[in-house]
Order: sequence, then C-alpha cells, then structure tokens
Amino acid sequence: MREIAVFSGSAHPGLAAAICEYLDTPLLPVRVDRFANDCLEVQLQGNCRERDVFLVQPLVRPVQEHLVELLMMIDAARGASAARTTVVLPHYAYARSDKKDTPRISIGGRLVADLLVAAGASRILTMTLHSPQVHGFFSVPVDHLHALRELAGYFAQYDLSNTTVVSPDLGNAKEAARFARRLGVPVAAGAKQRFADDRVSISSVIGDVAGRDIIVLDDEIAKGSTVLELLDRLRELGARSVRLACTHGLFAAGALKRLGDQPDVVEIVCTDTVPIPVSDRIEKLRVLSIAPALAEAMRRIHDGESVSALFDVPGTVD
Repeated sequence: MREIAVFSGSAHPGLAAAICEYLDTPLLPVRVDRFANDCLEVQLQGNCRERDVFLVQPLVRPVQEHLVELLMMIDAARGASAARTTVVLPHYAYARSDKKDTPRISIGGRLVADLLVAAGASRILTMTLHSPQVHGFFSVPVDHLHALRELAGYFAQYDLSNTTVVSPDLGNAKEAARFARRLGVPVAAGAKQRFADDRVSISSVIGDVAGRDIIVLDDEIAKGSTVLELLDRLRELGARSVRLACTHGLFAAGALKRLGDQPDVVEIVCTDTVPIPVSDRIEKLRVLSIAPALAEAMRRIHDGESVSALFDVPGTVD
C-alpha cells in the first residue's frame, strides 16, 4: 500500500486508525488550527503528490464544524497534487434532507454533495444512506456500502427459529427484507407517518409479530421516537422480545438510555460509523466495527477491483 495516503479529520479518528490497521498503512497526521476570528485552517501533514488519498470523516456532531473541516481537507489534497481524493464518509448526515416536501426549503443532501465535489472530491465511499436517491446527488462515483453482513453475522449467534425482522416504516422495508433473507426469517413493516422530526405515528404493523422475537432494523436511530412508537405497537400485538439494530447509532438527546430502559428491549446493536462516548454507553449496547468493510472497500478502490462483490451472497440478490 505504498501509494496510498490516509488522513482523518477530528470527527472519528478511532475508526480511521482501525481502518489503517487493517490496511497495514500509517494514519497520516492532520493539523487543525483556529484563527482569532474563529476560522479554521487545515494542513495535511503527509505527502499527497500523485498518491491515492483517502480522507476519513463522518458528518457527526458538530456536523457543520466537521463538514467545513472536511471541505478544507479535500481542498488541501487537491492543492497538494493528489492523484485522486476519495472521501470516506461513513455517515452522511445530510442524507435526511433529500426532497422538497415543503415550500422554499433547501435540499441539503444535494447541496452538500455539490460542495464536496466542488472542493475536489474524486470519489465518495459511504455507508447506508438514509434515502437511496441521495446516491444520485453526487456527480462523482459513489461506492455505497451497507452493514447488513456485519449485523446479520452478529445475530446469527442466536436461535432465530421464532424471529421476525421488523422495519419501522415501508421506506426501509426493502433493506429489512434483504436482512431477513440473510438470516432466513420472515419480515414485517410498520405503517409510519411523520409529523415532525421527533413526532411520528405508526398505525399498524404489517406482518406476523404475535408471540415472536423481534429484530427491529433501521438505518439510524437519532432521538428514538420512531422506535418507541413501534415498541408500543409491538406490545399491543403481543411480541415476545425486541432487539434493536441499526447502522448509525446517533442516540441524540438521551435516546440510548430511554431505549435501554424499555423492559422488553433485550439488546441494542449498532456499528461504529459514528463515535459513541464511553460515558454514554449502556449495558444493553453492542457496537460492531465496520473498519474491516471500509478498509477492504478502500483496498479494492485503490487496486481497481469490484466493490459490489463485497455484497455477493450465494442465493441472494443485494
């Protein structure tokens, strides 16, 4: 991996270090300073000239701070004559802003995609976008990974003979169906209507959940309002136990504790696309590493190999 250069912003250096460990390549340093007028200055402290540069930076809180930092990293790589700059974006926070559903509203997902490309991004490597159409917001190649293999590998340790995978809404039902196929179990979905960012209603659950062990699968859990609403419906329908699974464990505003306090929630499983402070973690939480998947995708991008082959599973179509 002599021609590869990996840098990390300040959003999630632990994930970047784990990726570099799998790649057996050093994580090169980045200097981030702040001027007296509160402007940032970013310097990549490693050789980029004619190298394959990878910049690891999920958009996590404070999102705007980390976004500007990432834009400056991309610009610095371009100015340093990088042969190609791939943005490794494990969590794309602006993927939620994917449509014009009210008058005079900005489609942030597309705007930020344009900013990344304008700064000099040659390629995007991301994971589990909130909406599939966000993939098309970028005018450069996008490798869109998912964490279904890692999550399914974890749940395979359990007896799943009485298990149903449940999607909180119909929009995520396709991913839930793929996950259920990997586990060899049936799937169900909630009929959800959203009224505000933290106010939703799930009128019913389509599928058999009575007396069954449930794995709720979602792309991300932020405030947990959708999951709490779904838990009410599952209780009414007589579900036996519930495990929660998601790719992005944002757990904002004390959501992790609220969910962990639910007596019928046995376990909460997420990946490390976003950092979860040790002080916020609870006994029911399990965090799976996606560093191996990201590292292998980066290696394949560098070597010109297929990234989609990472998802090939005999007998299934992903």
